[in-house]
Amino acid sequence: MKASDIIAKARQITGIEQFDSESFREGLELAAAAVDAHPLRTQQGKAFLEYMYVNNLATRLKVAEYARQHPEVRDEKIVRPIFIMGMPRTGTTLASYLLGGDPNLRSLLRWEVATPVPPATTATLKTDPRCLAMIEEDKKGDAFAHIHYEAPDGPTECTFVMAHDFKSLFVESMSASPAYSDWYLDTDLTSAYEYHRLFLQILQSKAPGTWALKLPSHTLGIDALMKMYPDARVIWTHRDPIKATASLVSMIGNVQPITLSGRDDNFLVNNYPNQMAEHVRRPMAYMDKVGGDPFYHLHYAEMTRDPLGQMRKLYAWLGEELTAEAQAGMQAWLDKNPQGKFGKHAYGLEQLGLSKETLMPLFANYLQRFDVESEG
Repeated sequence: MKASDIIAKARQITGIEQFDSESFREGLELAAAAVDAHPLRTQQGKAFLEYMYVNNLATRLKVAEYARQHPEVRDEKIVRPIFIMGMPRTGTTLASYLLGGDPNLRSLLRWEVATPVPPATTATLKTDPRCLAMIEEDKKGDAFAHIHYEAPDGPTECTFVMAHDFKSLFVESMSASPAYSDWYLDTDLTSAYEYHRLFLQILQSKAPGTWALKLPSHTLGIDALMKMYPDARVIWTHRDPIKATASLVSMIGNVQPITLSGRDDNFLVNNYPNQMAEHVRRPMAYMDKVGGDPFYHLHYAEMTRDPLGQMRKLYAWLGEELTAEAQAGMQAWLDKNPQGKFGKHAYGLEQLGLSKETLMPLFANYLQRFDVESEG
């Protein structure tokens, strides 16, 4: 698969030639090369990835064109956004959906990422035909809902926006490529956050509000994030890293057969434990650099035991009023989405020959610094 062909197809289906930037090229080149390089890649998998990559760039072309036709969107001010970050599988989704129950906060909705332009208005965020069409499509079922589910009209992750710049762990997880994975950890993520900002500016031009955003791997781009959004309020979720790593490895292993003929155990074992360790190393390094603690620490164990109680503490730190309407919205979501709603996600380290003893050295500094409850 060639990056040039993907770019050409995106231009052909949109009829748009000019991107806002071509900062995506290096990541696209690596992702495209990984499609053919993996020995387990299936023809169906190649077709799926080509479709996804073309669609990423087609959406970016539409975003760029909208920004050219409406240059005033670049003057939109993004004020004191809230970001949720942490290792994957540490409750970031739970936190984002609880914040999504507050009508005074603005979530990035899953359907908006798929079809962002023209942007919806505040009144039509959840009634736009594009939203309703995705809801109908979702009724057909999701084989991975028991592991991770996002409603079409609910909060999604910034990773799907940053995938338009091909600097995204979503692209990384689908690539199953050590070359892309290593590059992602070493590359400057500034351009992904520049595009992310433009994306938010367009959306909020018609549906304004205080953004409450979520992406575990904002930890990996914490320096670029804080430069782009210097007044950001950042929530760091914490969970037993051994349990979180086991859950992530299982999740990626379950997803790999979408594009591979089987699970790539070697890649899972050699890539994700170290990547998880990097998710905690970088925000700790940022704290050391700034000489303080700019983050709010939200613990998975406490949040699952008393979600609304933890939200009250969080809102006090945010300096926001937790209104009765917001609490009702949060409770309504909890009532409709009990843990295990879509089935139990069973996982364990032993499935891949990993163990607590082999992983603990990766997280020793993290566990010394934070009082994280062990899950056994």
